[in-house]
Amino acid sequence: MTTEFRIRSAVERHAAVVEGSVSVHTQVQEDRREILRYEPRLEAWTELAELTDSDAADLRGGDAASSSRPLAGISVGVKDIIDVGGMPTRCGSHTSDPTPAAADATCVARLRELGATVQGKTVTTEYGYFAPGPTTNPYSTSATPGGSSSGSAAAVGAGTVQLALGTQTAGSLTRPASYCGAAGLVVTHGSIPLDGVTGLSGTLDSLGFLTQTVEDLSYIWHAYHDLPVPGDDSTLPDTVYLWEGTGVLNVESTMSQLLHEVPSLLEELGIASTPLDWDDHVRSLCEDHRTVMSYEAARGIGLALGNRTVELSTQLQELLTDGTEVTDSDAAAALFRRDNSSASLSRMLGDRDVIIGPAAGGPAPDRTTGTGSPELSRPWQLMGLPVLTVPGARTGHGLPLGLQIIGGKHSEDLLLALGSALEPRLRALPSFTGNTTSPTLKEMTW
Repeated sequence: MTTEFRIRSAVERHAAVVEGSVSVHTQVQEDRREILRYEPRLEAWTELAELTDSDAADLRGGDAASSSRPLAGISVGVKDIIDVGGMPTRCGSHTSDPTPAAADATCVARLRELGATVQGKTVTTEYGYFAPGPTTNPYSTSATPGGSSSGSAAAVGAGTVQLALGTQTAGSLTRPASYCGAAGLVVTHGSIPLDGVTGLSGTLDSLGFLTQTVEDLSYIWHAYHDLPVPGDDSTLPDTVYLWEGTGVLNVESTMSQLLHEVPSLLEELGIASTPLDWDDHVRSLCEDHRTVMSYEAARGIGLALGNRTVELSTQLQELLTDGTEVTDSDAAAALFRRDNSSASLSRMLGDRDVIIGPAAGGPAPDRTTGTGSPELSRPWQLMGLPVLTVPGARTGHGLPLGLQIIGGKHSEDLLLALGSALEPRLRALPSFTGNTTSPTLKEMTW
């Protein structure tokens, strides 16, 4: 059985508001009903925002004020390490401050300014690391939604909201997007301010967006930056370097089969492809990512929590302990190697080339095994690169398989153009039936 979700397009939502065929208030209330309907199954939310009568008055569609705001009619879920004014930021842990945030994080305030409605806070793993929350995968109750942006990815993957905010420090957005069948964009490190966001590592933390389709991601990205959405003649990359995850992880057979389809899909688009021969750098970057992450986490939340670190999960305690053993010179050496690799990759890619590889090792594994491996994201996250997760492919069990497209810094437009061209082709592919231990779908009525 394949679970099919209705595509609740952000682009179509706003178009309906502009046309005056439906009010923003009606759409927001419809989304709230969908959230409540599926929450007993998904457990994707930590707290829902109150939609008051005064909010409803501000959200009536069909008028000039609503139609001029490009995200009017679009509901947003916010990962619970990002501040929403009037709601606590609990970071998936009882050790966090229960006091409601005084104001929205900059990214949340920007979405509100553009007309979006915040529906509430979504589940995160503990402080954005490995200890999972209660959220289930939209496609299988026994599969993990990934981590740490689990609630955001599950809510979008199930179609209960059109947009969710997440973050990535290792593979915290790319992997959940892949597992939950969502499109995900991790932006260039530092390109969007992270004030109001509780992170693990200032060198690694980046903001990300999750939607159901790459088309919606492109729409959101360009609206966020007050840029026009490119047309169908958007410039595509000259060359794509194909990476099969070698150097860090052996991917499952279904993902391997999908990767073998990519060259022919690119050929249809008139794009040349060639294997990525960069394993030495990839391995070094993965190790250095661990070094930097543990070093900065220990000196960040480790110091902030003090004696309360004993109340944290075993996984997070181990990260903080490892970080205390990393010296300043160890961290500096890791960043020096990163800079050398970044320069090497920049020369390779130039302004017009990208990398395509697996967004995760395969379909979502059983949730009893954890949240999956972030190894396929570590090299690119250490270099602060933008990464796009493209959904559409499926296993024979109906579980999603995602590809990631990696580009040079500030190449989001290039990634989105290629992702928009690839997604319908991925959706048209037959399902992949390799040898997999991934859980089969449970019978669910959506």
